[in-house]
Amino acid sequence: MSLSFELLARDGAARRGRLTTAHGTAETPAFMPLATGGTVKAMLPQSVAGTGAEIVLGNTFHLMLRPGAERVAALGGLHKFMNWPGPILTDSGGFQVMSLRELRKLDADGVTFRSPIDGTQHRLTPERSIDIQRLLDADITMSFDECTSWPVEEEAAAASMRLSMNWAERGKRAFVERPGYGLFGIVQGSTYPKLRAESVSALTAIGFDGYAVGGLAVGEGQKAMFDTLDVTLPLLPADRPRYLMGVGRPADIVGAVRRGIDMFDCVLPTRGGRTAQAFTRRGELNLRNARHRDDPRPIDEQCPCPACRHHSRAYLHHLVRTEEILAAMLLTWHNLQYYQDLMRGLRDAIAAGALDSWVASFEREQALGDIPAVCDGGKQDAQ
Repeated sequence: MSLSFELLARDGAARRGRLTTAHGTAETPAFMPLATGGTVKAMLPQSVAGTGAEIVLGNTFHLMLRPGAERVAALGGLHKFMNWPGPILTDSGGFQVMSLRELRKLDADGVTFRSPIDGTQHRLTPERSIDIQRLLDADITMSFDECTSWPVEEEAAAASMRLSMNWAERGKRAFVERPGYGLFGIVQGSTYPKLRAESVSALTAIGFDGYAVGGLAVGEGQKAMFDTLDVTLPLLPADRPRYLMGVGRPADIVGAVRRGIDMFDCVLPTRGGRTAQAFTRRGELNLRNARHRDDPRPIDEQCPCPACRHHSRAYLHHLVRTEEILAAMLLTWHNLQYYQDLMRGLRDAIAAGALDSWVASFEREQALGDIPAVCDGGKQDAQ
């Protein structure tokens, strides 16, 4: 049997579920921290798990370039290699290859590209992408696709989507069925409803263990993203997990959960941790700003992470300003804790049938914004 997905509760279109894989379960809605090169940057695996994360995302493109999929396989697979015993989803490499632009050449069979690391030439096809993910021992393998750029004319979006559907069919044939492992198809079609419907029809005819919505969060804006989800999600099988790729900001996640999305990934919490950005219940903070330099308060008094339990904003500001590695470690930990707490809140609200009131409270807190410290005199110094 491939991986399984159980729906435990619904509240409107929102879903509370459980994904079971060869390496354990993940409660949904779930946020997957990025373990791009076999590590969640600035975090130990046990620290990632300590935030509540149950599934992480590895990157096919980066791992194929270094250390190499065959090397990872020889060393026991990605779980053992990075010491992460839980489920792993690997992206297909399509987004990274397409972003190379001047370094890649696309044809109907696949993509030839030069490594941005050392200039060596590589070839990715649907079959090779699937095989790399098998070598990595990913619990969830993603179909190889072309991530359509934005903005894009409908004709070009259609050609890109149909190429991805052809690749999805080839990838399905190449996928090796094993107990607890699964393959997700990726819906494309930019913001064009008819193309999204055509893509869903093609993918469901092939048959996948789960379905991702790709090609969003690429510049189209929140309204266009939500409009696209509104026309796409009702067409997908209700008994399979739904994954919105590359999203996102907390408000985007909340809105997508309300529409029926089960899984998310995004670089924001980890990249933010390395660039002085902290996510909180009252919005985002920049710890580089001078208004934090004398502030004895934690980032968020309700947060259980080490940054909030043991350190002040003043200390974190000092670490950021002096470019200490500890700043990235503590802020990344905090951000991942915030995202996991956000998902836990959503899951609990759906299970209780109280999602609307939970979202209203979330939006009120976000709108309040951060309250300056008394010692700041109410000044919002942007320096």
